[in-house]
Amino acid sequence: MTKYIPVIGMEVHVELKTKSKMFCSCKNGLGQESAPNIHICPVCTGQPGTLPVPNQQAIEFVQLAGLALNCEINLKSKFDRKNYFYPDLPKGYQISQYDQPLCGLGNMDIAAPHPSGVPDTLSQGERVILNSSIAPHQSGVPDSFSQGKKQVSNNTIKKIGITRIHLEEDTGKLIHPTGANYTLVDFNRACVPLMELVTEPDIENGEQARLFCTKLQQICRYLGISDADMEKGNMRCEVNLSLHKENEEKLSGTKVEVKNINSFRYVEKAINYEIERQAKLLDEGEKVVQETRGWDSVKNVTVSQRKKESAHDYRYFPEPDIPPMEFSQSYVEKLRLKLPELPAAKEKRFDRQYGLKSDDIAVLTTAQDLAQYFENIMSELREKLTSHEIEAPEEKVTKLAVNYLISELRKHLAENKHDVRDLKISPENYAELIGIVADGKINSSAAQTVLKEMYHTGGDPSQIIEEKNLGQMEDTGELEGAVDKVLADNQKSVDDFKAGKENALKFLMGQVMAATAGKANPQVVLEMLKKKIS
Repeated sequence: MTKYIPVIGMEVHVELKTKSKMFCSCKNGLGQESAPNIHICPVCTGQPGTLPVPNQQAIEFVQLAGLALNCEINLKSKFDRKNYFYPDLPKGYQISQYDQPLCGLGNMDIAAPHPSGVPDTLSQGERVILNSSIAPHQSGVPDSFSQGKKQVSNNTIKKIGITRIHLEEDTGKLIHPTGANYTLVDFNRACVPLMELVTEPDIENGEQARLFCTKLQQICRYLGISDADMEKGNMRCEVNLSLHKENEEKLSGTKVEVKNINSFRYVEKAINYEIERQAKLLDEGEKVVQETRGWDSVKNVTVSQRKKESAHDYRYFPEPDIPPMEFSQSYVEKLRLKLPELPAAKEKRFDRQYGLKSDDIAVLTTAQDLAQYFENIMSELREKLTSHEIEAPEEKVTKLAVNYLISELRKHLAENKHDVRDLKISPENYAELIGIVADGKINSSAAQTVLKEMYHTGGDPSQIIEEKNLGQMEDTGELEGAVDKVLADNQKSVDDFKAGKENALKFLMGQVMAATAGKANPQVVLEMLKKKIS
């Protein structure tokens, strides 16, 4: 079979969450309104004689995205009319941008998997560690590794070029009632500000495309310009894909566009399917047709929709009702000051400041709210460590704080369909619980019980422990009766341990923990058992 090389570019549309629409003062409900046609006016429904007024906040949002993605901010820009006739486009044209977009060339780095799984520059020892079956939560690298070694992974940095980012208005929505022979139009979404980002054809496979879209969503959320929720249509991804033989020019293949992709997972699957489909056609001596195809998520195939339009079909010309825009360099620099700490910078700082594992950092920085919640917790914990309210080592405290946040707390959020903003647990109370666990005052099982109660009530951990009688038994006098009874009832295990069978001691410990309803301090029990058996 002939080897074909995919050439993949993305077009990503992102609805901007401004207060009003792009060219009128109607409320921007992002098309999620509970009733049709309630946020409309003569401007966004294209009534004759109306004049569009650009939304300044939407323009700034696109420029912020451009700065975050290392784009050139064009000091001269304008709007254009993109002409086509479709029922959800009330004016018969869309106000968009053509040859002078707000943002020019830029790029984004993604941590793409290395083709062979392991970079060639790694030593044999590092390869063994990376390929070993260590639990995912341990990030694939032993704790004993130096800080520099912790960052070694199967990923390599892939730079995806960005061609342009421009601003336009969204269209309305067509509704096809089941069994009806008519179509309804909802114009709530018409004129909602829509950012379009076009990449260079630098993407090599479906996985890279998924990673790119995921990273773009994260950046949009960090900037606060959009929720970029694909399920709600805030973010829509389109794929442009062609194949060429190894010895042919990169752009020699016929480009096919794939639309109607509503999840990052489907972006990856659609690309993988389309690569196979086109390769099969070429192997059979057939031609790939330049067209627009849709993704069928039920059958997991792409389906033909229409012949692909080219730019001249839209008859672009400058929007006569909106003057060209000019920006100064000082304006751009002032805008740059509004940029928050972006995900890549935050990841580096978390590594430097907290010494966390790369996998944990990736989870904690996924959402800005989660990252801030973690930082607030660490601030509380460091105060408690400084004042010796917590006696455990800082490294142990930090590890517990991260583990309970990533595993237990996120589990409760997922089960209840909440996000961090819904949490009733204050960072101070969370830090108090971690200190209690770190100092061995309650065991892991009790800690999970306390955390669950805190999640639902927002209660104080010390009070919950007292009310539920979850504190660990540490007094040897209090534990002695339970230990003596377990030893008397399990003479064979005692004999086995004396004969060198270490598992027998674990069994005896388990019996004591069961007898004390899990409240005994394991370390105290272990010492008592060893002392009494010897």
